[in-house]
Amino acid sequence: MKAIAEQIFLSGVKSVLPDKMIQSQVNIIDRILHMADSQFPLCNFNHIYVVGAGKASALMAKGLETTMGESITQGVVVVKYGHSCELKKIRVLEAGHPFPDENGIMATKELLQMAAMAGEKDLVICLISGGASSLLADYPEGSSLDDLILVNQLLLKSGANIKEMNTVRKHLSMIKGGQLAKAIYPASFISLILSDVIGDPVDVIASGPTSPDLSTFADALKVLEIYDLLEIFPESMVRYIQNGCAYLAPETPKAGEKYFTHGQNKIIGCNKIALEVAAKKAQECGFIPYTLTSELNGDLTEAADSVLETAFRIQNDSKITKPVCLLAGGEPTIKVTGNGLGGRNQHFALYCATKINGKKGLTILCAGTDGNDGPTNAAGAVVDCNTVETAMKQGLNPQVYLQTNDSYHFFLKAGGHILTGSTMTNVMDLIVLIIE
Repeated sequence: MKAIAEQIFLSGVKSVLPDKMIQSQVNIIDRILHMADSQFPLCNFNHIYVVGAGKASALMAKGLETTMGESITQGVVVVKYGHSCELKKIRVLEAGHPFPDENGIMATKELLQMAAMAGEKDLVICLISGGASSLLADYPEGSSLDDLILVNQLLLKSGANIKEMNTVRKHLSMIKGGQLAKAIYPASFISLILSDVIGDPVDVIASGPTSPDLSTFADALKVLEIYDLLEIFPESMVRYIQNGCAYLAPETPKAGEKYFTHGQNKIIGCNKIALEVAAKKAQECGFIPYTLTSELNGDLTEAADSVLETAFRIQNDSKITKPVCLLAGGEPTIKVTGNGLGGRNQHFALYCATKINGKKGLTILCAGTDGNDGPTNAAGAVVDCNTVETAMKQGLNPQVYLQTNDSYHFFLKAGGHILTGSTMTNVMDLIVLIIE
């Protein structure tokens, strides 16, 4: 059942591979560029530039080169280390994720320079996917790269959700929160977006570089207050946000400003698509599929308890035909208090393992579609009713690993890791729960 659960997961991942998504959305017919549901006569543009950032942006660029060929003038995309592919017209620059680094700083400058090259008669195609909030790396004057790294570390451990984290990130940047659109203006642009955020809000995905920003400096300061970050955040960063609240620093561009008059933002891939294909695969494998949600969020423990409650109810209901495969997607949050190594998917799986210990007929897989759960080489993990008992026989206490946020080392010793390598895509997490 563990192997079958992994097959179902991988089918969902394959359905949102970036190059295939791009090729399904982009083509040129009679010198008219068809992109998503928009059309662009090529005769209207002197140049077509491509800029992008995110874990999937290189493979998105590959799909774009396949369909557009020589119509592309030049371009640059920024990806996480190990997420590159060979391209002809578009440069691929690698940088740090989940924590920014010097390469990210330099790559972001180059990307902004290319955006600024575009004139009124040019088109800029933006390729945006999850991970860009870290890969597009810059910081306010008076701060440093070390400050920026600390900001990301503190946000990731705080328990804040992605909207809250990106509200802060947008107000410490000159490219996020609609400011890439500002750099592109007066050229036209279209952003093709692979969503890794619940509900697919374009102002939150990748910190919304080409979307009007719905948040303010005051919202960013509120996030710091809610999560008790004011006292431990870099002083220069806090001061910049406070200056913004006092109108001493420029606010991010808002709806109605001129920078968005010739721009469009299009979602071309998301968690729902992966879940739909995973459900079809589950059915092919002989299961009755039920998709619970594509918006699993909030506290990780509460989210896991909710999924398990449904599973136990179905398992105990003799009127429901089995075997069943429950599917869910989303991105719960966890406040990290221990010093171990892991990620939310491995933690979710380990927590579930403790709750289904001895309950025969249940198998649960939790994994990230990008292939990397937290700062680890695992996508996630798969567990069943025997996981805890087997681990205890090896002298491993699951509760200790949960308390120290060390799920990676638990599964490294006990087995159960899902190892896909880099998938080059990212549409949040998938949960596959088999009930025999």
